[in-house]
Amino acid sequence: MMAKIYYEKDADLKVLKGKKVAIIGYGIQGRGQSLNLRDSGIEVLISELKGTQNYQNSLEDGFKPVSAEEAAKAGDVIQILTQDHIQVKVFKESILPHLKEGNSLMFSHGFAIHFGQIIPPGNVDVFMIAPKGPGSLVRQMYLEKKGVPCLVAIYQNYTGKALSIALSYAKAIGGAKAGVVETTFKEETETDLFGEQTVLCGGVSALIKAGFETLIQAGYQPEIAYFETCHELKLIVDIINDKGITGMRKGVSDTAEYGDLTRGPRIITEKTKKEMKKILTEIQSGEFAKEWILENQVGRPVFNSLSRKDEAHPLEVVGKRLRAMMPWLK
Repeated sequence: MMAKIYYEKDADLKVLKGKKVAIIGYGIQGRGQSLNLRDSGIEVLISELKGTQNYQNSLEDGFKPVSAEEAAKAGDVIQILTQDHIQVKVFKESILPHLKEGNSLMFSHGFAIHFGQIIPPGNVDVFMIAPKGPGSLVRQMYLEKKGVPCLVAIYQNYTGKALSIALSYAKAIGGAKAGVVETTFKEETETDLFGEQTVLCGGVSALIKAGFETLIQAGYQPEIAYFETCHELKLIVDIINDKGITGMRKGVSDTAEYGDLTRGPRIITEKTKKEMKKILTEIQSGEFAKEWILENQVGRPVFNSLSRKDEAHPLEVVGKRLRAMMPWLK
């Protein structure tokens, strides 16, 4: 079954006019969404911690940031854009006590709601608008009068107007120009985590390191190994992004395409897919969420140890030196 997709004709900016949108967190996504909202004529109130770089950025962008408590008191639509592990504390201490009947509680990722970290009161709307791109791209596309596709999900529709408010928000940040795809908090959260862990971050980084280590152990120079297993990946991904996998195969040599078709399945085997299914099960059951929540509660010992270990990996050492030779990357 194909997903339902909404466009600008399905959204009305007037729905948000007269409402105050409180953005909790002025990070990359918060900045992009806030500037677009303001340029669309929506009243925006920013909450950010005083003394932080994000606080300074909001000042430089012409906002007058306030505390999360002040933003929650004044806001009609409260968009929580802090990192996942911070959202629960911010919500319980600074937002929940000030929520009013008929308010809209909003997210761009469903982790805290789906895994029961945030339990919203029953008399507010709860929904998600999740741009499928970083906040910097959301801003850039808006300025170019284009848009980044978004996801929309309704978790709680107390007022009966949750979808119209969500679509109005999507239109205000430019997403409705590209399309707003209907989903659920469950689907967005679980597929997002799965994609990060098995393909986009975990899968790709492990594949790069494995390829690099294989060449090094076979006696090849680390510089050459870096170019062939890491640096050139962007060239391939850019073609896939523009033209799909089939388009990428037509954009490389016949030798490369043949190697792709015949050797790729030997790398990503049934054993790999079985492990992917296991990881998906861990996500669906809430096992990963519990693990990550506990990791944060005890000071991130595993996270910090693994991060430090990989930062010292030979791939990173040689990569830093080689990237310094390529000023265009900056």
